Amino acid sequence: MTQPQQLRVDQSRAEEDVRVAKVLTYLSVSGVVCLAGIGIKSWFSAHPVHAVVLILFMLLVLLNMAAFRRSGNYAQQKNGLLTIVGGLFAYLIASGGESNTGPLWLYVFPPLVFYLTSLRAGSLLLGLYLAFCLLVFMSPDLPFVTGTYAPDFKLRFIVTLMFESIFCFVLEASRRRARNQLVRLANSHEQAARTDELTGLPNRRDMHLQLNNELARYQRSGRHFSAVLIDLDHFKRINDEFGHDAGDQALQEFADLLRSACRESDTASRWGGEEFLILLPDTSLLQALTLTERLRSEVEEHDFIYHSKRLPVTISAGVCSITQSDSINGLLRLADKNLYDAKEAGRNRISPRVRSKIPSGSR
Repeated sequence: MTQPQQLRVDQSRAEEDVRVAKVLTYLSVSGVVCLAGIGIKSWFSAHPVHAVVLILFMLLVLLNMAAFRRSGNYAQQKNGLLTIVGGLFAYLIASGGESNTGPLWLYVFPPLVFYLTSLRAGSLLLGLYLAFCLLVFMSPDLPFVTGTYAPDFKLRFIVTLMFESIFCFVLEASRRRARNQLVRLANSHEQAARTDELTGLPNRRDMHLQLNNELARYQRSGRHFSAVLIDLDHFKRINDEFGHDAGDQALQEFADLLRSACRESDTASRWGGEEFLILLPDTSLLQALTLTERLRSEVEEHDFIYHSKRLPVTISAGVCSITQSDSINGLLRLADKNLYDAKEAGRNRISPRVRSKIPSGSR
């Protein structure tokens, strides 16, 4: 995954965290209202213990909301709410709530669990709750079990809860699969929008982004960078004499040479037509000239063969450093001027010229 794609994925995840946090806040507020209302009703319906327990769970929800407001920790908010809701449902199943209707609230649990957790974790949690329900239904003599349920209710409740859990699993799996497909499609379109189809190199749009990022880094830290504008000499003649397929092959082979000449931190792009631009971070003008001269020599010595015929491929290049300009536009204008000077001087050369002998294998 490229850096722009990773940034977009990270941004998407952050935005999803914000959306989930808002949903959890709305659910928490709704839960507080419901718990307060049912708790007050239970108090006046002569169920004081049930009322007190519900009010305690309401206070726990409020504390979880306050903790999230203070820390902004999405994971803590989610795990806290899941723990509180899980404890509340366990109490309702064991006690029966009012008139033994407490287990009916458990139908809220499957969609909430799958929304907040992974499919595997959600399935595990629901499996544990189903096991707890079976334990309560099959062992009514346990000391913490005070609810009493009819056999038909037990059977129907377990079956319907299992059906709902499976249904929610299928829906959530489909939703996540569709979302992942959309992400992959968006990444594919993003990659196509930033990549030259013929050479596989970044295109002009992507290079502009990289240049602006590098300029911002230079303005923050003062770390120099250089740029090299390259043109394939007499490329129109290759197309005219050997055909456009030969020209395409020459561009592809040159792109391969360009990749091999660049460091991992460098960015080589197809600037347009037969022009290429290289961005060299942390590189002085002399280092950029050395790299470009070595590349020029490799291209001159390389055999560009098309249908057993050697293609006359050489390059001219204009090299410049950010220290010679105060903007990207100024940098590009200087690179273009130097490229023009190299062509005027006879092509198959770089400008400005390297004054000293280049040691073999130097950078």
